[in-house]
Amino acid sequence: MKKQFGRRNFIGTAIAGSIGLSLPGSINTLYAQNLKQRKRIGIIGLDTSHSTAFTKALNSANPSPALNGYKVVAAYPKGSSDIISSAERIPAYTEEVKKMGVEIVNSIKELLKKTDYILLETNDGRLHLEQALEVIKARKPLFIDKPIAASLKDAIAIFKAAEQYKVPVFSSSSLRFMEGVQEVVKGKVGKVIGADTYSPAHLEKTHPDLFWYGIHGVETLCTIMGTGCKQVVRLHTNDTDVVAGTWEDGRIGTFRGTRSGKSGYGGTVFGENGTTTLGNFGGYDSLLEEIVRFFDTGIPPVSSKETTEICAIMEAADESKNKGGIPVSLDEIMKRAGA
Repeated sequence: MKKQFGRRNFIGTAIAGSIGLSLPGSINTLYAQNLKQRKRIGIIGLDTSHSTAFTKALNSANPSPALNGYKVVAAYPKGSSDIISSAERIPAYTEEVKKMGVEIVNSIKELLKKTDYILLETNDGRLHLEQALEVIKARKPLFIDKPIAASLKDAIAIFKAAEQYKVPVFSSSSLRFMEGVQEVVKGKVGKVIGADTYSPAHLEKTHPDLFWYGIHGVETLCTIMGTGCKQVVRLHTNDTDVVAGTWEDGRIGTFRGTRSGKSGYGGTVFGENGTTTLGNFGGYDSLLEEIVRFFDTGIPPVSSKETTEICAIMEAADESKNKGGIPVSLDEIMKRAGA
């Protein structure tokens, strides 16, 4: 992948290097010593269906061997208090996970005493920095469901804290690990020349537009194209968003976010050796297996650099919309966020 320059090199060295590259040896030693005793997972946030889906898979009477004996043992249900569509789910999801043997606790502090690994599932990205800091300071390996935060600034703060406390952290949409995407990553069409992806892009007034749901399609695009986006342009109507990014090597990738008609996930990839479509989304199993592998090894499957760039692209897209669709530089977005 093309080397990054300027302020974004901060993301590739100070953050990604410390979490994704320099720690594996010590973390692997720690994990090897304690693997058999450290299988207890805690969940923060029962306001999303991801929490119940992960619990069903992990706590099944006949779990997949790939899940390696991990089990959700406790959950702190608190999620969003002012996003009604999320808050209304908490009582039912709480009862659902209780039936699967999960203890409900009254605080993150209590949760951390009973668990070894954390899934931060709270649907409201505005709460993620505060919640993640509790986990990181307790030195518990942490997966943060999308969005990692509700701003680029908070995302950077999470990764800086993870670096400081030497705690492995990663965040991802489940779309990153869908079969068609991973086939492209592994070279199905050779070098990727460009890509067009799509997903629903429902809006939530408490979050920057694409952070709430469009992140699925944006992350799909970035997984395929790799890092190195330098500017973004966005076209916006009530029903549709089209975001075009230009990469440093001249490649162009686009994301179409839909808010009308039948929704779906997918895209088209243009490569040196051919063109392919991404196929259908196959569920959460692939992501959950990556999370378990991450808990086993302490090695994040997605770098902080890439996750941070995804947030910068989404913030740049908002700024482009607000300025009438003009190109917005990611370096400027990063600079303002403190990168």
